[in-house]
Amino acid sequence: MTQFDQGTACSATIAGGFEARFAELADLLAAVFSRRDLRSNAMAYVRALLMPGVSGNCWALAQAVGHERPYRLQHLLSGAVWDEDAVRDAVRAYVARHLGEGGVLIFDETGDLKKGQATAGVGRQYTGTAGRIENAIVAVYASYATVHGHALIDRELYVQREWFADPDRMRRAGFEAGHAFATKGQIARDQARRALDAGLDPAWATGDEVYGRSTELRELFEQRGIGYVFAIGRDFQLTTSGRVKIRADQAIGLVEPRGWNRRSCGNGSKGRRLYDWAWIATACPRHHLLIRRNISDPSELAFYIAYVPDRYVCSLTDLIKVAGSRWAIEEDFQDAKQAVGLDGTQVRGYRAWKRHTALALAAYALLAVASALAKAAHPLPVLPDDPDRQAPADCGMTALTVPEIQRLLATASAQRIPAIQDIEFHLAWSNWRRRHQARARWHHYRTRLALTA
Repeated sequence: MTQFDQGTACSATIAGGFEARFAELADLLAAVFSRRDLRSNAMAYVRALLMPGVSGNCWALAQAVGHERPYRLQHLLSGAVWDEDAVRDAVRAYVARHLGEGGVLIFDETGDLKKGQATAGVGRQYTGTAGRIENAIVAVYASYATVHGHALIDRELYVQREWFADPDRMRRAGFEAGHAFATKGQIARDQARRALDAGLDPAWATGDEVYGRSTELRELFEQRGIGYVFAIGRDFQLTTSGRVKIRADQAIGLVEPRGWNRRSCGNGSKGRRLYDWAWIATACPRHHLLIRRNISDPSELAFYIAYVPDRYVCSLTDLIKVAGSRWAIEEDFQDAKQAVGLDGTQVRGYRAWKRHTALALAAYALLAVASALAKAAHPLPVLPDDPDRQAPADCGMTALTVPEIQRLLATASAQRIPAIQDIEFHLAWSNWRRRHQARARWHHYRTRLALTA
């Protein structure tokens, strides 16, 4: 068998298993869409998102799945009657079914740069996407990670306070009258409550400093008997086991020279993420302060507050692994944006944004679960355990990642559909697109002339 034939067989095998899981998720989503045409359009939308290189623009998505015009998909996002939150719940159930129990619930936010002021939730705010303050929308996401894999399971738009001072602007952006301001920590708390009430059974929760400072979020997990390791700021106040109230950064003075433990908080793409860690007891025997110190730059410190329920028995290494699991959601953001256009939509209204992201979560869940199943069936690659050891002749292969699975699916599809047969279809789309753009340009010019008259 040639290398080409092997690749073809691999693609076909993956595609076959993927179709079975697609049908499984479609069954979970069937109850959301009361009409057959809506269900068909929703599944077409998900399939289009799964195609590499297709933007979140309804024009491109509709063309990718063979629709003659984009109107059906546009109507799906903005005018059709269906519950986008029910799609979110179905995705969460699908992910939990395949990734299993006892995982980590992870919270983080990501941004999408925007122009203008009409998009729901847009405003000048810090976003890690740009690494600075920009005009953007920011959304809080929850991801669920186990030893098998990880995937996004919830999302909600963060809306700055200034929006609520202008009810007309809120209405134009599609927010309902009762939409209330919520901090990022409160959004994460609501996401956690939804997941737990629906039966998700994580053992731990984690997130960065934004979520570590939320007393409401931490208390929710303590009330539910779930452990957590949240990052906190250096000014976080705590009481030591000696009944002394100090800031987190002042606790450095309590660490003896031999009190640092070198541990890995997980494997990165280039090796283990090694840091020096210190574990400090607090006045509450179930709460602990963790301090992380960079090996190459000891002045670079990070702080974590950990809660260990009574029924848990764990070590410093266990807590460090929970803290390190936060990187899973960063990988989810990167893959979901690149693979299924999580942030690629051009919608402006709040409901349309919720609908696009719900369907994008569904598309990403399919790829993430496929990757997790492939990983479980794949032998681990050979990794070095000695810096002086020479590489073996065969180091094996890494497991299939989300991008690689998407590429293989595209290869399998391309082999079933000769590219030449659709040339007239694509030309028809090009003609329609250019006519539509010319008409839109004419209206834009007219509006500008009216404003400057």
